[in-house]
Amino acid sequence: MSQQTTADLLTGPDLHTITVTVDGETRTGVVPSRKLLVHWLRDDLDRRGPKIGCDTGNCGACTVRWDGKLAKSCMILAVQADGSEVETAASLAAEDGTLNDLQQKFKEHHALQCGYCTSGFLMTATDFLESGEEVTNESVRRALKGNICRCTGYENIVNAVCAAGGADAPLPHGRHTEAEEARA
Repeated sequence: MSQQTTADLLTGPDLHTITVTVDGETRTGVVPSRKLLVHWLRDDLDRRGPKIGCDTGNCGACTVRWDGKLAKSCMILAVQADGSEVETAASLAAEDGTLNDLQQKFKEHHALQCGYCTSGFLMTATDFLESGEEVTNESVRRALKGNICRCTGYENIVNAVCAAGGADAPLPHGRHTEAEEARA
């Protein structure tokens, strides 16, 4: 009788070794055939940006960019991502933690409350802003239609994306940009 090695336990018909570039870092793991990308990102790689909201692709909380295109990571098997590049909301801020312009606008416009949906909105809005489409209230609403927020009522989110895209957008009552607060 042969002795099983650790390598034997990590292979088999239901287990697959995958290599994925996640937020610029190459990561390798062993995953079961049915493991969803969102679960691999969160459970195995500790990437907390993509959230598990509906597991049906409807809410957008798990939105990532997969090889440069928006994707709902609850609808992708981890094995499908083998050899690809995945970007989560963690890829948006600078290495030192400095927020990018869109994240800063979300902060200034109070475009989040509980924060559960925020990373999905940030990824969708980033994709929209990089598309080159004209930034208007209507175009932003159309771009964000695949993301659901149960707390904010969307107005502040739309205003934050408009502001990040250079369109006029009012700040919520009593809110000021950091530059305005510094001058006060």
